[in-house]
Amino acid sequence: MQGRLTRAFGSFSALDAPRTVLIVPSLSMDQEVLAGISGAYHYEERMLCYLMLLRLPRTRVIYLSSYPIPESIIDYYLHLLPGIPAQHARSRLTLFACHDGSPVALTAKILGRPRLLDRIRSAIPDPDTAYMICFNVTDQERSLALRLNMPIYGCDPDLLHWGSKSGSRKIFREASIDMPEGFEDLRGADEIVDALAELKARRPRIKRAVVKLDEGFSGEGNAVFSYERSPASTNLKAWIKESLPDLAFEAKGMTWEPFAEKLSAMGGIVEEFIEGEIKRSPSAQFRVDPVGRLEAISTHDQVLGGESGQVFLGCLFPADEAYRLQIQESGLKAAGILADKGVLGRFAIDFLSVKDGEEWRHYAIEINLRRGGTTHPFIMLEFLTEGQYDPGTGTFLTPSGHARCYYASDNVQSDAYRGLLPADLIDIAALNCLHFDGASQQGVMFHLIGALSEFGKLGVLCIAPTLEQAETFYHRTTEVLDRECRRA
Repeated sequence: MQGRLTRAFGSFSALDAPRTVLIVPSLSMDQEVLAGISGAYHYEERMLCYLMLLRLPRTRVIYLSSYPIPESIIDYYLHLLPGIPAQHARSRLTLFACHDGSPVALTAKILGRPRLLDRIRSAIPDPDTAYMICFNVTDQERSLALRLNMPIYGCDPDLLHWGSKSGSRKIFREASIDMPEGFEDLRGADEIVDALAELKARRPRIKRAVVKLDEGFSGEGNAVFSYERSPASTNLKAWIKESLPDLAFEAKGMTWEPFAEKLSAMGGIVEEFIEGEIKRSPSAQFRVDPVGRLEAISTHDQVLGGESGQVFLGCLFPADEAYRLQIQESGLKAAGILADKGVLGRFAIDFLSVKDGEEWRHYAIEINLRRGGTTHPFIMLEFLTEGQYDPGTGTFLTPSGHARCYYASDNVQSDAYRGLLPADLIDIAALNCLHFDGASQQGVMFHLIGALSEFGKLGVLCIAPTLEQAETFYHRTTEVLDRECRRA
């Protein structure tokens, strides 16, 4: 089936080529860790950016979700399509929902509903021109592909180890990229203790270390260990073992006992916590297409929060001019190794950068073999402006040659926003001109709209000629929402 995708890929470049794209936005990850993210199942809406594929007049899109997505949200996206009547696009869009909000991955819900699988098959006019796009690809998504006789534009699950924390460190080592001192493939408390003790021996002045679950994501599987008040080396291991329950966990509500169970089940790493007064967390994004071509597609500076600044909140595009091409070049070394191993689709490589005098030192942190928080904003930028990324400068240019930047966040959140319906948000946006202007190719658009009423949370993408203007759009958007909610 994957060979079918490779053979058909060349013809897909034609704008009028018929194709059917099945969007499976399942977060097929550890559900307990995922539960720590507010409104987690609404993150299925992040892949609504792929509705922009409907600007191609012979493309059909099938979108799956746990709960039905309100028609007002669908209408909001379709009216962003440049040059295509919304009604024409809507006729080529099919929505299926499981009507199931349980804490189970969407793909598992679909596989448990054979009649739904039959309806999905019936909605595909030509299987030879159809393929799946998934948030991440696990054995469950592979099973779904086999049940539907449909290839996946994504990474083979047999290669997922290279996207784990341990696998990432092995790739970085093979690529000779700088990374924090540390150890991988650790299981259980005893191995964590040994690693933390050895790290202290190698770095006597170390202040903190990070313990990471191999399959953690968005920083939620991380915990910080402090060496403050550590004893002499002869008693170090015993002291570390006693101190493990005091780890500073990034995930809300996490404690040592369940964290230790997950370490034993999935493994993890220990690495030094990179200290520095001026730190950034840039990332570089890459894509390997079905015929094996590797390309750099963007760089971002990530906006991080949490107790120790490790939880993903949003991103800025492009990354700082001082180092964007440096991290792209380093990332390409690792991306080339991944491509040689057979990795397919979009993926990102995250770095931690520390300013040392006038220079920046970069440490590779992890590989994400999935569509992450930097994916949907960039896809929206591409489709809304029909522009292109220039890997030579690390900038994005519209067809007329004008630069475009953005500020994007998945975490615009306030208790005051609870109770706002999608229609309320759209009304507020219309009254305050919070929209994307196709003529000037700048403005504001929203995502994660379904999480607003229950969780007071939504996402926003602000596109402008400069990052300063994009951030101004963002601050104005939050000011308008705050003001409107106070008024209500």
